[in-house]
Amino acid sequence: MSASGLLVAGTSSDAGKSLVVTGLCRALARRGIAVAPFKAQNMSNNSAVCADGAEIGRAQYLQAQAARVEPESAMNPVLLKPGSDRHSHVVVRGRPAGTLEAGEYATGRSHLAAAAYAAYDELAARFELVVCEGAGSPAEINLRAGDYVNLGLARRFGLPCVVVGDIDRGGVFASLYGTVALLAPEDRAVVTSFLINKFRGDPAVLQPGLDELTRRTGVPFVGVLPWLTGVWLDAEDTLEVGAWRRTDRSPSQSEGALRVAVVRLPRVSNLTDVEALAAEPGVHVLVTTDPDVVAGADLVVLPGSRATVSDLGWLRATGLAAVLTERADRGAPVLGICGGYQMMAGRIDDPDSRTGVVDGLGLLPTRVDVAEAKVLGRPVGRWAGHRVEAYEIHHGVATLTGAAEPFLDGARRGQVWGTMWHGTLENDDFRRAWLAAVAAAADSSWRPQPGAPAYGARREAMIETLADALDEHVDLDRLLAGTRVSLGVAS
Repeated sequence: MSASGLLVAGTSSDAGKSLVVTGLCRALARRGIAVAPFKAQNMSNNSAVCADGAEIGRAQYLQAQAARVEPESAMNPVLLKPGSDRHSHVVVRGRPAGTLEAGEYATGRSHLAAAAYAAYDELAARFELVVCEGAGSPAEINLRAGDYVNLGLARRFGLPCVVVGDIDRGGVFASLYGTVALLAPEDRAVVTSFLINKFRGDPAVLQPGLDELTRRTGVPFVGVLPWLTGVWLDAEDTLEVGAWRRTDRSPSQSEGALRVAVVRLPRVSNLTDVEALAAEPGVHVLVTTDPDVVAGADLVVLPGSRATVSDLGWLRATGLAAVLTERADRGAPVLGICGGYQMMAGRIDDPDSRTGVVDGLGLLPTRVDVAEAKVLGRPVGRWAGHRVEAYEIHHGVATLTGAAEPFLDGARRGQVWGTMWHGTLENDDFRRAWLAAVAAAADSSWRPQPGAPAYGARREAMIETLADALDEHVDLDRLLAGTRVSLGVAS
């Protein structure tokens, strides 16, 4: 019997698993195939909220959009959100479900595996094909006994597995060979194909290596994906935080640009909030911990955090807290989002931090009380006549304690802006109007570019680019061999 799905694994994190799943979901969807993405367990502080209030990883949310289906909790049934180096907050089927300590990672996840397998069964019953994304590498042999996201998943449901390697990092042949060589024979049998990602140059140069690796492993290659410009994906971990940013210049190097500095907090979450800024013409974004860059930027963004009190202490230890206070005193724009907004409060009471009540930065007249219940929602608001759709994921509840102007379920005083809402900057009219106001306050000459592409349109074009690349450079029939989907034509 043909398999109900396919597992896309990788030689490492950021090898291209998310990219391939996203492109494959669209390539199949535009052929009229009912396809759904799936990741049994995601470890990420970048998440989104589905229509029913369930929280899932941002990558799976985007993959659902690529598949042209509504995102749902079954697509990412287990989400681990690191709160420190020793423990993660657990989300099961979109809702908080306690914590997982480091010592439990290899042996204390049987209940999470059960939830993941049940979710897969749900999707397999409703879709023609489930495209599964692995995590890390399938060759993490120290975790194999409790694995339910890589080959443990593939073995349970009889899924063929393609292993993706990133040639841009170097050593791709060794990475692919080593991945297979480390597997037990019964796991090795699940690997049906290899795929190389991010190649620059003539693929013919690779062919002798591809042939030799197939001879040694018995695993054929289904294609070589080229380096794709203008493509970025929602990062799942800190490895690729800010992968979309311009790396060829600093915020001070382009005349007329609006220079944005985003503070890279140790426990940053949902840094994807600033992707829309980076996509806006003439806006140059740098993710940084440099106090001089933060001091000199036209706009500073203090993003979300999974450990607000801890990251607040880090701001003080690095001197960045003093820089933010100095900016506020001179009327230089600062935006705090969710955890970043909470840090701006006068007081924070967070029992989970084990520090009790701490002083915030005092930039806004608010008090924050961290509650056990998590707020999950997709609110809608307005600013300066512009409709703003957003999502919210937080335990902290901010209450005004003094005079301030309301701002998207947050507050504004002078050029200090704060909101609990994520995703506000993805609203084109709001983003451009707000940035124009910020630019005026910063004495910047930047103005919105008439006719610039909408953020949603740019993301849709990116998804189409991925699908086109898979159609052109990957043998999709061979990739899907062993599944219950057959395209019937050579790609």
